[in-house]
Amino acid sequence: METAKYVDAVAAFTPLTFAPADLPTTFERWFCVRGNRVLVNDRQDFGGSSHFLGVLDGVGCWAEDVADDAADQAMFSDLRPLFGQLDEVEWVVAGRAVQIVEWARTHRFCGRCGAQTVHNDIDRSMKCPSCSLLAFPRLAPAIITLITRDGGREALLARGANFPVPMYSALAGFVEAGESLEQAVAREVFEEVGLTIDNIQYHSSQPWPFPHSLMLGFTAEWAAGDIVIDPVEIMDANWYRRDDLPMIPPGISIARKLIDRWLADSVS
Repeated sequence: METAKYVDAVAAFTPLTFAPADLPTTFERWFCVRGNRVLVNDRQDFGGSSHFLGVLDGVGCWAEDVADDAADQAMFSDLRPLFGQLDEVEWVVAGRAVQIVEWARTHRFCGRCGAQTVHNDIDRSMKCPSCSLLAFPRLAPAIITLITRDGGREALLARGANFPVPMYSALAGFVEAGESLEQAVAREVFEEVGLTIDNIQYHSSQPWPFPHSLMLGFTAEWAAGDIVIDPVEIMDANWYRRDDLPMIPPGISIARKLIDRWLADSVS
């Protein structure tokens, strides 16, 4: 999906912390989470704790934490295969459900004093009634960058050391404390393949619930250096032309959107 279309699709869902008072309750969407697996249905069935997610096309969406012994595991699906079963915006909501349920599960006790936490009634946080520490849902920003050279005729693609299949993608890594996104892009590229880059441009972002990332997509141009991979992170990396690509990521990922945009620009 092109970036503009992706933004339009996601805009159909309005993330909210609390349900509006005038929101109809005659029909609701429930994203039931058992472990890290999801079942989407039209009502709450399992008696677990619930969390409001937001409004999708005028319909309230809820996440429910389902106990392991409360339902047949076969009814639930991992998020990745759900991408082909749900439309893209519903898949985004399902990912939000998994992340919020997991956050509530893992913040039942204060990380500072150990007291049992409670849901804050003014925002999306778990509050310690003893020392007032607030714990918000965890979000880890990560950058992903497609680098080109030779006037955009070639793009750098790499196979991660932990990829189970010979798939090649754009370079990615987590943003560290105290650095800007652009600094993170330049650092990750240099650390993983030994190149320096310039003309770093923001492209788009994508929530990525594996487990709690926000992927921020960039493009950049090669400035200097030869490919020298970090074998801990990268198994192989090379420059590719659009008519000789290796296996690339599926449409679920922002990496594929970056590659598809480069392919479209190459044609034009």
